[in-house]
Amino acid sequence: MQFTTADALLMLGRILLGGLFVYGGIKHFFIVPILTEFMTKRGVPCPKLTLIAGSVFQTVVGALLMANLFVVPAAFGLIIFTVIASVMFLNFWDMPAGEPREAAKNNVAVNVAVIGGLLLAAAQGM
Repeated sequence: MQFTTADALLMLGRILLGGLFVYGGIKHFFIVPILTEFMTKRGVPCPKLTLIAGSVFQTVVGALLMANLFVVPAAFGLIIFTVIASVMFLNFWDMPAGEPREAAKNNVAVNVAVIGGLLLAAAQGM
């Protein structure tokens, strides 16, 4: 079997997409107190446990996507993770007009694009 340009692009796409989640998950472990405080203010139950569980999840599942293992369940797991995180932390609809609201709206748009990439990864893995 020959390795094609399309294969290389798919591999690079999975590495970049999964790497986004691996990077984010690892980064969280260096700022646990800051994120725990933020999550407490947002009313997240068991904020430290939720943070650690979510960070482990996104790191491990992102690595699976990068390694081309269990691509379809990994992609759908990360889609669910991204939707939940977006609703929990980027609720621009509750923010007053101004810079923070616009930044949250932009981040939601980025997350929608990431979900699009995850859907493409899932479709390719089927």
